[in-house]
Amino acid sequence: MFRITQYLQELKHPTPVGAKRRPPGPVVIWNLVRRCNLTCKHCYSISADKDFPGELSTDEVYAVMEDLRSFRVPALILSGGEPLLRPDIYDISRRAKQMGFYVGLSTNGTLIDANNIERIAQTGYDYVGISIDGARETHDRFRRKIGAYDASMQAVRLCRAYGIKVGLRYTMTQDNAQDLPALLRLLDDEGIDKFYFSHLNYAGRGNINRKDDALLGATRQAMDLLFDTCWSYLERGDPREFVTGNNDADGVYLLFWVRRRFPQSAAHVEAKLRQWGGNASGLNVANIDNLGNVHPDTMWWHYSLGNVRARPFSEIWQDVSDPLMAGLKCQPRPVTGRCGACAHLAVCGGNTRVRAQQLTGDPWAEDPACYLTDEEIGVGAGAERLRVTPFTRRRATR
Repeated sequence: MFRITQYLQELKHPTPVGAKRRPPGPVVIWNLVRRCNLTCKHCYSISADKDFPGELSTDEVYAVMEDLRSFRVPALILSGGEPLLRPDIYDISRRAKQMGFYVGLSTNGTLIDANNIERIAQTGYDYVGISIDGARETHDRFRRKIGAYDASMQAVRLCRAYGIKVGLRYTMTQDNAQDLPALLRLLDDEGIDKFYFSHLNYAGRGNINRKDDALLGATRQAMDLLFDTCWSYLERGDPREFVTGNNDADGVYLLFWVRRRFPQSAAHVEAKLRQWGGNASGLNVANIDNLGNVHPDTMWWHYSLGNVRARPFSEIWQDVSDPLMAGLKCQPRPVTGRCGACAHLAVCGGNTRVRAQQLTGDPWAEDPACYLTDEEIGVGAGAERLRVTPFTRRRATR
């Protein structure tokens, strides 16, 4: 996750540059249930409105939470499917709060209404993120349910009315990119605290000219809009929280934005970005799925590091006998191609490794979704491009 607001605040109130931050344990995104009341087009967990066998029981969840607390995990993001479809979600959430975790709820929002909003408020979530894919028509088309937008926005309003910090979670694709300006206007219209922008993940685009590619151009335009919007809030003394995910090139692109707008602060911001270090998969962020399988992050569901029923999470997470985990924990990572030659590797950390792995079978190949040009990253124009070869998804066994 890249925290835009945090780094733009450095322009107004610089803070000392310290060592690279290493939290005591990773933030854990936990897909507690795979069932969902929607069948969204872009669902990474391939959820459906049915029960999935083999999911962790309440007692098993509690046992894992004890291990996570001992391992000094600071935060749990409870997700799904739709987490509110899990009958024990409030019990789990309250237990997590009592144990001292920061607890977030990641939901589509359609099940939040007058009947349960008080219970949600009493649970004490630190943050509720509600997924919105665009304006009403776009959102309902993505969610494959008429009325989904209105239900989700009503959930936003209910959360605000009950004093719950709430934010919008938006994944940009070529089919909803045009709706981003309208969604950003909702922050003012609805008094929303946070906006999370997740990058589109597209396949088969490794051997391309990034400078002219339409999707990569749309990504750059979106980031310019996010940076400008975030800065306008800061100028007004209203530091709304803007964050992005799934493309750590955002840190480098922000540095370019700062160099253009505030060249006197560029060296300081670059130092802070190097302190951040980019992609945190396998380091500072982890995923546990509904069956108890542990993954480097939520986009690695096809690759299991182990299962919490067989071994504690704390053991799985520290085990570098797995070659993927060994590489993810290595600093700098053993990336190749454009990523290996990039002048800004210390900022983005090699970006999102899962895209390279799914396209080529090699997790250390260049990230095909880097939207920076060869000139911007200091790679010669004649450098050989990533050659994409067919790759079949497979689940590793441990």
